[in-house]
Amino acid sequence: MNVVNKLLKSLGESVNLKTDNWTIDHQYISGMRKWIADIVPSELLNRSIKQAVESLVTLSQDGIFYEKYPNNVETPDYGDKWGVNANYIEINNRAIAQMIDNKTRNGILSTIKLLPAIPPSAKSWANCVILSQIFPNIYGDGYNKPAEEENSIYGIKLGGSYSQNIIDFDIADKISPSEQFMAFNNLANFHGLKTGFRTVISADQIKVVQRDGSDTNFRWDNPVHVELFLKEHVDLVNNGFEAIFIDSAKHIGGYDMGNYTGVGALPDYNQMQYIIHEIRSRTGKTHLSFVGEKSTDDFARYENLGLSTGTGFIEPDDFDVVKNAAIHFKYAKNYSPGIEVSNDNDEGGRTYESRLNRVNNSLFGYEYPSDKLASFMQMEDIFPLRYDTNTHHLMMSNPSYSTDGTSQSHWENLFAKDDGREYNKKVAELFSHSLNL
Repeated sequence: MNVVNKLLKSLGESVNLKTDNWTIDHQYISGMRKWIADIVPSELLNRSIKQAVESLVTLSQDGIFYEKYPNNVETPDYGDKWGVNANYIEINNRAIAQMIDNKTRNGILSTIKLLPAIPPSAKSWANCVILSQIFPNIYGDGYNKPAEEENSIYGIKLGGSYSQNIIDFDIADKISPSEQFMAFNNLANFHGLKTGFRTVISADQIKVVQRDGSDTNFRWDNPVHVELFLKEHVDLVNNGFEAIFIDSAKHIGGYDMGNYTGVGALPDYNQMQYIIHEIRSRTGKTHLSFVGEKSTDDFARYENLGLSTGTGFIEPDDFDVVKNAAIHFKYAKNYSPGIEVSNDNDEGGRTYESRLNRVNNSLFGYEYPSDKLASFMQMEDIFPLRYDTNTHHLMMSNPSYSTDGTSQSHWENLFAKDDGREYNKKVAELFSHSLNL
């Protein structure tokens, strides 16, 4: 039984699928590529997993409707160097998790529900969903807190399974946490997307779980800790993830530490070379993409490290600046710097018009589609958040915006409403023009 059918049966659902008429009424079509737009996320998040799977099958990129989910789903194939040109879209899967009273759970199921509304990959480049949280966060994992209390997603535990915020542990006896990730990745691939996750490398932001239940501080000079770090990341790649976004990557090996904002030691340069090489070697996957945060000012340094691209090379407000940079780096196919529509430190305040302009320039700023620079977007760049929160706030804290203690209320109030719907429609129009290039 494939993992998607296993997920459906674990949730008490039938594996027999039907055409989803709601999806047909909301679909955008660009050639053979289809997705849902002109929506607010709560419309998807309030649906069941069965409805999400039927939605994805209804949007099938090959035009075939599958009455049962297919067994053989492959990742979109853009060759080994796909990461150099991809659009990376980070989804804060903790923020969209089910929040019931003070508990947070099942973020991976919520992200599956959101998949139909993420534009699939183009002819010339991949779109890749990056998940903000995989591992347990150090303080308050599985709980939401008031908006003013810190509950950072940047502090993680290794060796203690996966986050209570993300995995549905109520069904873990029927479908394991690893298989839940496999199901997500399989469904994303079916929709024409690649997937990845954010990781942390600042030593004092990582704890190691011990058998006696205690935690110890992670240390890069401890071979046991390094091997655990490797194992955890290899396991996730073997679950189907194909990209790893490395927080604070610019500063690996003590580079430009005057601008370092993380906490604790970073791996040595040669040590990180080894880690990236070992992840590729142990998984046997030569096409993996490693994205470095702000790793964009010493290109040889990052290429030799094993990265595919880095964020924040230039501001994408000016179309001609983006186009000229794309022309300049058109032959850099091992490593090329990327641009940001916004990043995880975004504190809001940018107008919808400015965001749309940055999305436009990221999607079209080149002479030929094969020259396109990689871009990095946040959930907010496709699904605008409510006015009094922002991307960075949701990374640093885990508030529920529910007015009655239910998930439905949280999902409705987390995002902008009528203006968010109109913005989402405009983003879809930009993507619709780009997907057949």
